[in-house]
Amino acid sequence: MTRKQRAAQIIRLLKEEYPVAECTLNYDNAWKLLVSVRLAAQCTDARVNVVVQDLYEKYPTVAALAGAEEDDIEAIVRPCGLGRSKARDICACMKILHEEYQDKVPEDFDTLLKLPGVGRKSANLIMGDVFGKPAIVTDTHCIRLTNRMGLVDNIKEPKKVEMALWKIIPPEEGSDFCHRLVMHGRDICTARTTPHCDRCCLSAICEKIGVQPKR
Repeated sequence: MTRKQRAAQIIRLLKEEYPVAECTLNYDNAWKLLVSVRLAAQCTDARVNVVVQDLYEKYPTVAALAGAEEDDIEAIVRPCGLGRSKARDICACMKILHEEYQDKVPEDFDTLLKLPGVGRKSANLIMGDVFGKPAIVTDTHCIRLTNRMGLVDNIKEPKKVEMALWKIIPPEEGSDFCHRLVMHGRDICTARTTPHCDRCCLSAICEKIGVQPKR
């Protein structure tokens, strides 16, 4: 079995197990997802979803956040950790959106990467979830699971994992595939406990207990 064939089987089985694939960060506007994904660094999505309620109550628009003081933003987002750097990036990013993009999030991957606090993971999430473009979000779940499943070979660097997955994951499947990896990584193929292989929908083909894929 080649890696592309293994990927196709994994995609099919994950679709059956998790029919609904969606981002677990709550948002109703592209700029809010941009804020939330910055806050989600080294923080759970569940906590971010709670914290942003207070943030948006006080600053309900891009313009409002762009005009806010960093200290005031930090006081609200501190429970997410790394409050100072996250507040700085959010403030700077919203100022650019307000002054250069009429409060809109640009629909271009390379342009997104130029925004403060936006890396490849964040840009891919925006491209996939907001704009419906091909995207592969290499978060910690994606990196851990694709290594365990044998889709990548002991690669830990997010960009290298992303580039490897582009070669074997159909573009139209990438975004939902990564969302399903998050669900599977939280429920079954966990990081801090022994993976629940006995309950795994992928147990028959997973690299962890299966055969080596052809290179």
